[in-house]
Amino acid sequence: MKQMILLMTFFLLNSLGIGAQDLGGVRVENLRLERNGAYLKVQMEVHLDSLQVERNRAVLLTPSIVQGDDSLALPSIGLYGRTRYYQYVRGDEGMLSGPDELTYKASEMPQSVAYQTLVEYESWMNHSQLEFVRRDFGCCRTLLAEQGVVFAGYREAVDWLPALAYVRPEAKGEKCFALSGSAFVDFPVDQTVIYPDYRRNEAELGKIQATIDSVRNDRDIHITAVWLKGYASPEGSYAHNTYLARERTAALKRHVCRLYDFDENIIKTEYEPEDWAGLRRYVKASNLEHRTEILALIDSGSEPDGKERRIRVAYPADYRFLLQNCYPALRHTDYRIEYTVRRFSDVGEIKRILLTQPQKLSLDEFYLAAQTCEPGSTEFNEVFETAVRMYPNDPVANLNAANTALQRRDTLAAARYLAKAGQAPEAVYARGVLALLTEDYDEARTLFWQAGQAGVKQAEEALEHLEELMDLHDNSSRNN
Repeated sequence: MKQMILLMTFFLLNSLGIGAQDLGGVRVENLRLERNGAYLKVQMEVHLDSLQVERNRAVLLTPSIVQGDDSLALPSIGLYGRTRYYQYVRGDEGMLSGPDELTYKASEMPQSVAYQTLVEYESWMNHSQLEFVRRDFGCCRTLLAEQGVVFAGYREAVDWLPALAYVRPEAKGEKCFALSGSAFVDFPVDQTVIYPDYRRNEAELGKIQATIDSVRNDRDIHITAVWLKGYASPEGSYAHNTYLARERTAALKRHVCRLYDFDENIIKTEYEPEDWAGLRRYVKASNLEHRTEILALIDSGSEPDGKERRIRVAYPADYRFLLQNCYPALRHTDYRIEYTVRRFSDVGEIKRILLTQPQKLSLDEFYLAAQTCEPGSTEFNEVFETAVRMYPNDPVANLNAANTALQRRDTLAAARYLAKAGQAPEAVYARGVLALLTEDYDEARTLFWQAGQAGVKQAEEALEHLEELMDLHDNSSRNN
């Protein structure tokens, strides 16, 4: 009686860990096939703890690499009942599969065998499968039963990578940057004079001073504006809050002028009498009992004093909570320090700055630095990785960083960058390279064609190579 069971699994990688399969008490786990230069290494765990072998029987476990009409049998594992073991040991023909067999007497066989073998790699082994067959024998080498499992085998990773299309960012005449934040300068009730030692004012005023100092003493930087905008909270009348917001912002301007010898035109001020936008953000994120109703009042077209009064009267508990926990934070000053950085033309200087102060560089200066590095080198990749950290939302920065990820076949990083790379033809082309690396060949072909139509010169050659790769893949699939 002969029984054959074929369980087919498919694969995406050239080095795999395969789940367990059972062959009548024999389990195969953690199968891996890996190319190592001129050799192919086969590893697996063969569990025998549930296998029963009668004294007059023998079980032969044989893995084979199979690809179409080509095959290579690997060393077998022979498991022998007591009678069969001594018959083969003492016989002239030796064990069932010859001298390379791993042989065990059933009473002494281990619970599992860490199987490993190395064979010379041949080209037909690409896209191969591994067949694992169990054969049961009786006396006189009589085959009584046969069953097998076919696992995914070995597949070469895509070793061809299309030429990547890096994009040179547009050079800008002036490099403008800004640093911003919020300071919660506290004033005594109804006063507009700043007391630096009042409550937490030393720390809050220090925020603004530290931000200015971080750029003021750098010879490469020129401060063009110090922008201050003061806010008051909604309690009290709108007219009075207008006065407080205006005068407190003016007091902060005078404080900054005393600290620095700025031209008065550099310091610009604005004010907003009541920070209703800040109140709305707080209420929306809160768990207030009447959150929905208060949001409706905030969004209504009523005048500010009327809205604030209705919240206070209709929802007194919620209002007290807001007065204590939210309103103090609405009395704040937003600040922004605007500055320009001189342009750098010397690549050596650019590369030095890249190591210590990359925030000074424009994207086109990063690109200039990359041009002096070997494409695909660690230094080359780090330039574009640093650029995208400095400009995380810029499409060109993300596209070039995606290309470095594709170069090292990091498909997860490439996908992350390409999500922010926009729809430029080069970005479409890069998505085609990503599809190629993830073996979505139909999508890669579509994207390469689109990029070629849009003028990406690398796309035509990529498309030709892809068609050859797809033909090879189709032929291999038919052979399997």
